Amino acid sequence: MFSTSITSEQFLKAIIETIQMVGVSLFIGSLLGIPLGILLVITRPGGVLDSKWLYTLLNPLINVIRSVPFIILLFAIIPLTRAIVHTSIGTSAAIVPLIIYIAPYIARLVENSLLEVNPGILEAAEAMGATPLQVIWYFMLPEAVGSLILSLTTATIGLIGATAMAGAVGGGGVGDLAIVYGYQRFDEVVMFATVIILIILVQGIQSLGNTLARKIRRY
Repeated sequence: MFSTSITSEQFLKAIIETIQMVGVSLFIGSLLGIPLGILLVITRPGGVLDSKWLYTLLNPLINVIRSVPFIILLFAIIPLTRAIVHTSIGTSAAIVPLIIYIAPYIARLVENSLLEVNPGILEAAEAMGATPLQVIWYFMLPEAVGSLILSLTTATIGLIGATAMAGAVGGGGVGDLAIVYGYQRFDEVVMFATVIILIILVQGIQSLGNTLARKIRRY
């Protein structure tokens, strides 16, 4: 028992819900965000597939979505959330805005990582007759793997913070405990415990990401 208002089982359930929200949102958000990030790089002026109209469409669209604070996004897309998961509360409902929030964020992180690749490597690949797809798959992405891992690590940590805010709409997870039991019921023990849990999660993910990126960059 952590306090008079909450049990260890409730804490465990909240942690599992947070991991579920982060995992599903990161997976689907990556499926959307990574290709978007690649498109931003290859269609920009001077890119391997220079396409002014596509870049002009994607760039401001991603900026618009990213400019909306997550707590506002949560409420703004409630009709869409209901249409997709048939509810506006709970863990499954929180995943919808989390995906919309994280996908453009990942796209920007991927874009920044790919732009760090030495242009000389790409020019050499094109000079050898590599197709645009080969340049991307065999040269651009392998060169940026270490940076991409750190980018996804940053995105994961951002998602953890967003899941905490999802508690404001009954999204479940550690954030929900902090708001319902810690803040609304003035339970300082619960509030302190949720902060510690979030710190441990963030530190663990950051350490794992740093370790993986460091090992890959050695090769």
